[in-house]
Amino acid sequence: MLFRIRKTIIFFNLFILIVLSACKHTTAEEEIYTYLEEAVRIESEFIGQQNKITNLEAEEQKIYKQIIDSGTDNKDEIKKLAKEAIGNINKRSELIDMEKENMESSKEVFQKTEDYIEKIKDQDARRIAGKLYNKMEKRYLSYNELNKTYIVSLELETELYEMLQKQDLKQDLKQEDLTKQINKINKGYEKVLDANEKFNTYTIKYNELKREFYTLANIDVTYEEPTIDEEIDKKGN
Repeated sequence: MLFRIRKTIIFFNLFILIVLSACKHTTAEEEIYTYLEEAVRIESEFIGQQNKITNLEAEEQKIYKQIIDSGTDNKDEIKKLAKEAIGNINKRSELIDMEKENMESSKEVFQKTEDYIEKIKDQDARRIAGKLYNKMEKRYLSYNELNKTYIVSLELETELYEMLQKQDLKQDLKQEDLTKQINKINKGYEKVLDANEKFNTYTIKYNELKREFYTLANIDVTYEEPTIDEEIDKKGN
């Protein structure tokens, strides 16, 4: 079998420490701020689950290596490991579904900002708010694509392990069939990585626009955000 190279999906979140007075939010800018940060808070709730996905991916890779190391004659062991791998995939699938719901909740809150954009008096702040909104909408669309490609990859992996489970003493799996399936998986994860890169790019650009909007709107915030390298080192490749 061929080893596939997979990189963990990285989600960049902008963490900020808000420094605002305790006055009631009344301006359009402040209303927008409230919804923007609520959307961030909702997404942040899933960070722990993302770590679980990463750990499950690492566990599945170990199972895959064990299958390869078992050799073609140890069919019972291969079937047992394949069953474990399918269980692992099912757990990831459940977490991905939860993540999708989380993003949809974030989107629902974020879209409430649209009603306030035209109410912004400052022309520059209003223009940036509009760009920010459009960029975030594209980010959500790119997440949907990322989600779909990841699910397809999980389905392809499941098919591989089901093939390994069905083999018996009378009929061995053909190497050609296994190779074709593994190639499909590899191509699937190439799409995942491309979709992930697009999502991360939109996230970074959105965060830049949000900084600019807060500055123009005179909303005083102090930013505390990890660098891209720190996030990658923390979550792994």
